Amino acid sequence: MLQSTIDKICFKGFEFYIKRDDLLGEINGNKARKLAFYFSQVYSKNQRFISYGGIQSNALATLSIFCLKRNIKLIFVCRKIPNFLKENPCGNYALALKNKVEIIETNNINLKKYALSLCNKEDIFIEQGIANLNAELGYKELANEIKEQSIDLNLEFDIFLPSGTGTSAAFLAKHSKFKIFTCSCIGDESYLKKQILELIQDYDFSNLEILKSNKKYHFGKPYREIYQLYKELKQECNIEFDLLYDMIGLNIVLQRKWEKPLLYIHQGGILGNVSMLQRYAFKGFK
Repeated sequence: MLQSTIDKICFKGFEFYIKRDDLLGEINGNKARKLAFYFSQVYSKNQRFISYGGIQSNALATLSIFCLKRNIKLIFVCRKIPNFLKENPCGNYALALKNKVEIIETNNINLKKYALSLCNKEDIFIEQGIANLNAELGYKELANEIKEQSIDLNLEFDIFLPSGTGTSAAFLAKHSKFKIFTCSCIGDESYLKKQILELIQDYDFSNLEILKSNKKYHFGKPYREIYQLYKELKQECNIEFDLLYDMIGLNIVLQRKWEKPLLYIHQGGILGNVSMLQRYAFKGFK
């Protein structure tokens, strides 16, 4: 079972707690929780995993590590890769190449449908972002872990974690005794609810509250205030956060008054900062 610490930190006078899932190991953060089910499985000699998504996705990096260590063939479907990136691999894409992932580029509009067409009977299909029902096990374990730690700390938490597909927040809210808060980092609130309902039909949102940002952020686009917050948190708290998700989430967290002690779940994904920081440098923010 995975275990991570809870640390108390202070940023600009705001005290809160952080669940250090980013320190779980080479496979960490929300991807480690989502893969908890797969850690315990036994795989055949010629096992293949097939998945799809963005070429710089954290899911690609994590699956590449997981499959390499278990001698599993990973096939990953993505859109056409820019020539500059092919000539200058970096971040999650570079790690995937190092870990011998078979990357298939396609112009097909529906990446999922194309990836599914490659599957044989024995292959294991992994949804984009590892957003599938098997992810529930890891979040049930996380909810129990936080419950035990809260008893040791004698604290009743409000818990926050940012969302892409909402898989992590939805399953954690389902099993947690504490109120779960999240925000949508890719689309708006209706998009996030739709993503959750596509995964879990008739999902009960009673323990999950989706918070809105004061400003609309386009996924993957550099913003000066986001980069500034990233730098200040790293300097003051000595913790590096993910630029795509954490910065949107923490920006919301810091603007809200919390009735209970806040527990922020650090979901890893730091390797993805390499390519994002290049974007910031290109825009002249660094």
